[in-house]
Amino acid sequence: MGGMFAIATGRAAALALACLLALWPAGDLAAREFRVADTQPADYPTVKALELMGALIAERTGGRHRLRIFHSRQLGEEKETIEQTRIGAIDINRTNVAPLASFIPEANILALPFLFSSVEHLHRVLDGPVGDDILAGFERYGLIGLAFYDSGARSIYNSVRPIRRVEDLKGLRIRVQQSDMMVEMMRALGAEPVALPYGQVSVSLVTGLIQGAENNWPSYVTTDHYRAARHITLTEHTMSPEVLVVSRKAWDELSAADRDIFRAAARASARAMREQWLKLEQTSRRQAEAAGVTVVTLEDRDSFEQAVRPIVQRFSADPPLAALVARIRQAR
Repeated sequence: MGGMFAIATGRAAALALACLLALWPAGDLAAREFRVADTQPADYPTVKALELMGALIAERTGGRHRLRIFHSRQLGEEKETIEQTRIGAIDINRTNVAPLASFIPEANILALPFLFSSVEHLHRVLDGPVGDDILAGFERYGLIGLAFYDSGARSIYNSVRPIRRVEDLKGLRIRVQQSDMMVEMMRALGAEPVALPYGQVSVSLVTGLIQGAENNWPSYVTTDHYRAARHITLTEHTMSPEVLVVSRKAWDELSAADRDIFRAAARASARAMREQWLKLEQTSRRQAEAAGVTVVTLEDRDSFEQAVRPIVQRFSADPPLAALVARIRQAR
């Protein structure tokens, strides 16, 4: 009798457990470690923001989900990590929007030269309905957009001479991101564009393969580019942000509740990153100026804008993209 009772009790318990598991959201069952890619070094604000995101996710999922962050280009350059994210080999990726432009037209719009009049204008766009719509649009291309990180304003620096007018760029070999629009932009300004992965810029400056590049203050200083290219002009020609994306494969494995946790953690990390970024920009500029770098404030912005106007018009020619540009400009 005791044995039969034990069997019956065991069956009842098993049935109850099976019912519980059937009702429990599938995505909440298995613990998961998510592979995260970032090309920046360990102490960079984007990496620190990802660490915060990981801590929030671990806390809010009771340790079921964790992020394993591969910084310093451990998983490849941005162009490579984007492809790995699209096929699901990388779960989460922090990348600039410019390399996404080859297959996401909306990303190209954010990288248009002289689109944003100020950092405040950029933030109004990214933090509002326009930014939300752009992130939602990534889903059509196999990526889930979670949040934007700051990337500052990009300016031109070189080892040859100060750039005060468009004519001063003529003939200079300037590295640009691996983006068709960035190549055309630099060519329109009169320079000779050289599209290179970010990790190859330092050695290319030292060897003379290139004479300059364009980037933000922290990237200019933390990579020691300022030691080889000692003239920087604050063109602030693009303010293309960083974006945090998740592979469709990884996203589909999450429950609705976990997706909300990931989105909220990403947004919280973006706010923290913005504060760190501002401090790093200020520190980087002071370091470059103390080292004797020539800093030129652009006084002839109009001529630079006129030189690239045909590119802006061509890359925003489609009616939906033209409408997006109009919405961005109205947010000034």
